[in-house]
Amino acid sequence: MSKLMAFEEPVVKLREKIVELKTIALEADVDMSGEIEKLEIRLQELEKSVYANMKPWDRVQVARHAERPTTLDYIAHIFDDFIELHGDRTFKDDAAIVGGIASFNGQPITIIGHQRGKTTKENIRRNFGMPHPEGYRKALRLMKQAEKFNRPIICLIDTKGAYPGKAAEERGQSEAIARNLFEMAGLRVPVISIVIGEGGSGGALALGVANKILMLENATYSVISPEGAASILWKDATYAQQAAEAMKITAPDLKNLEVIDDIIPEVAGGAHKDVLAQANFMKQALELHLSELTKLTSDELIENRYTKFKNIGQFSEENID
Repeated sequence: MSKLMAFEEPVVKLREKIVELKTIALEADVDMSGEIEKLEIRLQELEKSVYANMKPWDRVQVARHAERPTTLDYIAHIFDDFIELHGDRTFKDDAAIVGGIASFNGQPITIIGHQRGKTTKENIRRNFGMPHPEGYRKALRLMKQAEKFNRPIICLIDTKGAYPGKAAEERGQSEAIARNLFEMAGLRVPVISIVIGEGGSGGALALGVANKILMLENATYSVISPEGAASILWKDATYAQQAAEAMKITAPDLKNLEVIDDIIPEVAGGAHKDVLAQANFMKQALELHLSELTKLTSDELIENRYTKFKNIGQFSEENID
């Protein structure tokens, strides 16, 4: 059973009430179809209202849901003939990032994404989806391979951030991320990045220098977590909800700010409610944007990427005498 989130309580309680009435009607052999029908109509209206008016903090909770689909879940439903490739050819393989070759509607592509676990044991093996430098170097190796063989690159972003431990810093965490930013900017093949859960800090951006940046409706994308921002601004992590609202980290906010290019709708209640349906939404978005990008030349792809990031943000100039 999916973990209940606070904003879902009215929906769940009404759903339980309907089940209770159906049970009573069946056991007592009483016709309660009229009352049940009214409650089911009310449930539909309530679901639309709750899920259509989610606050930023509600979306943060959905993005962090323990059952939210991961990169490997989407690979299984969207792509064919996936072959996972391992290692950075320098140190070791990092399980927090998965990648390889697959087929998308018959077209060879390279798919790379953050991978977290769903159990304690798997989360430890995947380092809770927080990559070490070798993870980003593996990703870059696969990107350069894709460029060599003229394969489009699709990145799925889902991480709290790059691993901040001592060993990661000793092996050049910041350099690995910076190298990815630099190299991705000049890739001569189409690059599409999709934020499928949490997109946190440079750990997310290391897979985010793309021609098209898409976000699932309830995903988040930010330079720091709401808790981290609250600790800095108010010296108190309990202000995370206020920070989430102020930071503009949700898909609708980032679309308005033109940081991302498109929002992929989610099934009611979040992607974890129906993985197959969510995968179909993502597949439709990929078909649309990939068809646009494959029409561009290599030089046009690089120029497109450069222009996209140059235009992000707003500023004004004033002459000060």
